[in-house]
Amino acid sequence: MRVLITGADGFIGSHLTEALYSEGHQIRALCQYNSFNNWGWLEDISCKNDIEIFSGDIRDPYYCEELVSGVDIVFHLAALIAIPYSYVSPQSYVETNIQGTLNICQASIKNKVSRVLHTSTSEVYGTAKYVPIDEDHPLQPQSPYSASKIGADAIAMSFFHSFNLPVTVVRPFNTYGPRQSARAVLPTIITQIANGAKEISLGDTTPTRDFTYVEDTCSGFIKLSSCDDSIGETVNLGSNSEISISDALDIIKNLMKSDVNFILDKERIRPKNSEVHRLWSDNSKLRELTDFFPNTSIEEGLKKTIDWILIPENLSRYKSEIYNV
Repeated sequence: MRVLITGADGFIGSHLTEALYSEGHQIRALCQYNSFNNWGWLEDISCKNDIEIFSGDIRDPYYCEELVSGVDIVFHLAALIAIPYSYVSPQSYVETNIQGTLNICQASIKNKVSRVLHTSTSEVYGTAKYVPIDEDHPLQPQSPYSASKIGADAIAMSFFHSFNLPVTVVRPFNTYGPRQSARAVLPTIITQIANGAKEISLGDTTPTRDFTYVEDTCSGFIKLSSCDDSIGETVNLGSNSEISISDALDIIKNLMKSDVNFILDKERIRPKNSEVHRLWSDNSKLRELTDFFPNTSIEEGLKKTIDWILIPENLSRYKSEIYNV
């Protein structure tokens, strides 16, 4: 198949690019335009010379029309994702996540693509009203980021109902693994320990998350892309388990044989009504549709992530002394 991946230069996108290429698909990968001609994490993948790499911006509807032309399947991952930065610059999240999704959907209609996999996020659920969280759980916009993704999901699904666009809304839970940016808590801790930190400042570590290893997330995307019964559906992509951030950090400490101390930094705590305290995915719909479910344990996934970050070339890419928002 001729496949377009938006956000291919990012963490999940680069892994998905590799996975789809390994299955023999023709890949068109979109990176966010920059004057350095840098392709993000695609710079590191072995197949970069065997795929089409485009630099552009999903906020431009005319560009999106050209980008989607001639492809069969669109995996739409491009988005602004950092929650703290959404407090600082909420309009940019609306423009990228909502308007960008509208542009991709309109381009997909015009070019008559056969499938669109739109990427959502577990953050749209907010703090769990019940667990495990299924796809019928209420949506709660507890940050500008989550609000923008709720809007983007609604735009994508409206194109299914209004124009018969074959959309699946894929809703990953807390994906982690090699190449994840330091704006996320797990690589932040790993990189600081690797650089010899004895004390690490953190926000609230009591919330729970459903951490899902990146290879499992990519496998879920690919399984759903070939499942016709998932068209018009929203599907959780999580491990069906939860662990507190604090307990996950203890696993990292043990794996890295570290005696680091974690210190509460009140400036890193989300606004009172914005913190999402509990996320735990019900992945039964994914299993029913595809017979697939994530099966990488948190210990195994963290070991792989740590091993990758500890490679000097990889560790040097992280500015562990800077707090990423």
